[in-house]
Amino acid sequence: MKKHALITGITGQDGSYLAELLLGKGYKVYALRRRTSVPILENIQHIEEEIEFIDGDLLDMSSLIHAIKVANPDEVYNLAAQSFVGTSWDQPILTGQVTAIGVANILEAVRIVKPDARFYQASSSEMFGKVVENPQTETTPFYPRSPYGVAKVYGHWMTINYRESFDMFACAGILFNHESPRRGVEFVTRKITNAVARIKLGLQNDLRLGNLDAMRDWGFAKDYVECMWLMLQQDHPDDFVIATGEMHSVRDFCEVAFSYVGLNYENYVITDPKFFRAAEVDLLLGDPAKAVKQLGWTPQKTTFVQLVQLMVDADLERVRRLNANFSNIGSKV
Repeated sequence: MKKHALITGITGQDGSYLAELLLGKGYKVYALRRRTSVPILENIQHIEEEIEFIDGDLLDMSSLIHAIKVANPDEVYNLAAQSFVGTSWDQPILTGQVTAIGVANILEAVRIVKPDARFYQASSSEMFGKVVENPQTETTPFYPRSPYGVAKVYGHWMTINYRESFDMFACAGILFNHESPRRGVEFVTRKITNAVARIKLGLQNDLRLGNLDAMRDWGFAKDYVECMWLMLQQDHPDDFVIATGEMHSVRDFCEVAFSYVGLNYENYVITDPKFFRAAEVDLLLGDPAKAVKQLGWTPQKTTFVQLVQLMVDADLERVRRLNANFSNIGSKV
């Protein structure tokens, strides 16, 4: 009999890769779909017909209860959130409602309707913020430095509390920065690779960024969703840091991306104070030893350089295609 999985946030990079993984394993995949005027399905267009969508919202408990009843899930993956740190400063209340309270809502819906379902919560390295030790592990104290980070801490501890209070199989994956060609263009990695493609093709002159010396532990989202699935296949629920164990700066990312297309980043990148955070997170470095030992997961299947290059390749292809389409439309006017 097919396993059933319910995914929130399926249109994001993680949700789309996770859906592919689960479909490949023979799951029946359900997705919570929040109403928008224009559906945002770019990341899942190729598998859209294989997914059953259920209308709902993390802020609407009745819709979550309905979704759990319809999906009757063996596994629930909560990947939905207001996930952009910069926006969390502009919209701190909304971020708290969706990224924090939304977790409590879906945990409660699972507890009421399907308490034996296995639950995954997408926690974040941003919970460590102003880090108190390096590298960060599952026991490192949290010191969030943004409304987003604070909201993620709430969701993380609610997951642990539901596990301990109601004996639910609830896990939290503390994923460090993970990127892909499906990453939103507002995030610094896609902002860089998109700009590299546009500059290389003569469509953009420069790239304005904030703190080039910020250090992050960057991995490939497609590799990381495998860990989400592995967490829910264990005999006992637990929390895991998912990371590569390597740090690179934003400057390093720029250097690899620009040099890949034969350009020197120093000729194009401009530091702009507008893009600095209100409270900076200088470095994040995860220790994946527990996940490697207990889950059998292999970090760095995709290296940092490979990740940057595949993102540049994808953006070059996308920008060329969009530019060609625009030129064709223009020639017909």
